[in-house]
Amino acid sequence: MAAPVNYTTKISAAQTVAEMQALLAGHGARRISVDHDSSGVPSSLDFALGTPHGLRAFSLPASVDHMQRLLAAEDAAGLLKSGSKAERTSRTQAERVAWRVMKTWLEAQLALVSAEMIDIDQALLAFLQVDGTGWTLYEIYKERESLTLSPGSNETTKG
Repeated sequence: MAAPVNYTTKISAAQTVAEMQALLAGHGARRISVDHDSSGVPSSLDFALGTPHGLRAFSLPASVDHMQRLLAAEDAAGLLKSGSKAERTSRTQAERVAWRVMKTWLEAQLALVSAEMIDIDQALLAFLQVDGTGWTLYEIYKERESLTLSPGSNETTKG
């Protein structure tokens, strides 16, 4: 098993988000904003892009809590080698890594769009904000599926 991608980064979450904003602007984003958590760390990057179906809003969150759990588990497994245990598994490091991973993912998606292998809305579909709800398409899908699927089944329940 390999260590998580970007786990040794020293680039701040704020700098990575700024790089992502520049990347999105270079791909035609018309509006870009950053939400921050209570400690002032970026929590999501929201933007609007032209798609074949018109201007659409997207929201890219960085799941710092999940990244911190992953770093702790990977460190416990002996896969992380750089710095002290406290540094490798800190909240600050999880913030840096989570955002670097999101940037790497965004760069890959935009490269596919630039190569005309996929459309922008196809690349970002899970992160599409559904009109007026503040939710992404994936969040609505996940909520709906948790209500309609019985545990351990791929069959939807009626009722």
